[in-house]
Amino acid sequence: MGGGATAGVTQDDVLAVGRAIHAALPTGRGPRHALDDRAMDFAAADAELRAALFRFVDVVPACHSLDDLARHLTGFLGEVGDRPPAIAAAMRLGATRAGRTALGAASAAGVKHMAHRFIVGASVPDATGVLRELWHRGVASSVDLLGEATVTAQEADRYARRCREALQALADAHRDLPPRPHLEADGLGALPRANLSVKVSALTPLLRPEAPELGQRDAAVRLRDLLRTARELGAHLHIDMESFDSREAIAELVIDLLGEPEFADGPSAGVVLQAYLRDSPELCDRFIGCARDVPRRHPLVVRLVKGAYWDHEVVEARQHGWSVPVFEVKAESDRNFEALARRLLEARAAGVALRPAIASHNLRSVAYAVAVTRALGLSDDDLELQVLRGLGDDLQDALAACGLRVRTYCPVGDLVAGMAYLVRRLLENTSNEGFLSAQHEGTALEELLAAP
Repeated sequence: MGGGATAGVTQDDVLAVGRAIHAALPTGRGPRHALDDRAMDFAAADAELRAALFRFVDVVPACHSLDDLARHLTGFLGEVGDRPPAIAAAMRLGATRAGRTALGAASAAGVKHMAHRFIVGASVPDATGVLRELWHRGVASSVDLLGEATVTAQEADRYARRCREALQALADAHRDLPPRPHLEADGLGALPRANLSVKVSALTPLLRPEAPELGQRDAAVRLRDLLRTARELGAHLHIDMESFDSREAIAELVIDLLGEPEFADGPSAGVVLQAYLRDSPELCDRFIGCARDVPRRHPLVVRLVKGAYWDHEVVEARQHGWSVPVFEVKAESDRNFEALARRLLEARAAGVALRPAIASHNLRSVAYAVAVTRALGLSDDDLELQVLRGLGDDLQDALAACGLRVRTYCPVGDLVAGMAYLVRRLLENTSNEGFLSAQHEGTALEELLAAP
């Protein structure tokens, strides 16, 4: 699947779009944002240090005192071979009780600050101010209730209840906001203001690769209820994809539920397509087939992402001697992302009731999707672009300034629920191969926009 060119789209077209978006990027970054970037660069420069810091972040919720925090931090940092001066100073602080108190307080504040960069609030009511501000700035949002896989039915029930409450809170929060025509409609009709993303693994404790039917049946009960609530409130419900071992079960569940007669009239709903998976083209065709063949009032939204579980998928496959399900070379994943974006947009142009939502912080990927949209004769309103809170803030503002519809994925939850998410975002932000890293290093624009 080549992504460098397609019918009617040239590299010059991609460059023109990319330059326009780049020109709209904010020029002045606040001192706190700049300091965050320097800290990220510092962590990314040393693999041992990066691993130690992420292991520390992962255990923060389990620490019960400042002394406990400091002991864990110095324990992890003690495994770093070549310690920079700042790390050596932290180790010295950890040698005394007073030093550990100071170090624990500083580290707790640092983790909390970083979490707040990516997580907009502990609950939807807490996040309402941020969501309303985004809307006023011409940016839509999708709230993700943080929480990883549940282990009991009671936990799944609590998560489902949180989702119902979140849908109501989102509907209330968006009700009196001013009109934003390009955020509220496209060529296929109205777009809901309230938008919630949910995880199937949090809706059932029974999602197991060896017996997927059990998890599907159990999750379906709670997911049907959420679909009904979303329909009653006129909200959009998006079902996230997670790790590869649950991907097929989730895809089947969503396709089956949306095909039930009860949901022909709504709600608006969506799925996720992970481009880093080698077999994603086949799933893309299934989603297109579902959108084409299942008569529903609301078009199916397909959110195209690169994928957030790369490390997990590679490690697990190698441990079991399986074939690695993801592309192991970044350029291959990027090319597949462009090919899938083109396929979704071509389906839309062919009249399929489908809404492509291209989620990326890679300027090349975004510019390519916009260029293909225009080459196919579609309106800019027929394409939605999505970014993650905390990672894509500057791109979000640039896309909005260019008049493109952009939706920011806004996680909500406490630090304990959000820790796994936070670590994934930090991994993405410090990836040495990532676009964000290249951008921070001052890579030339033409190189950033080159075909993968």
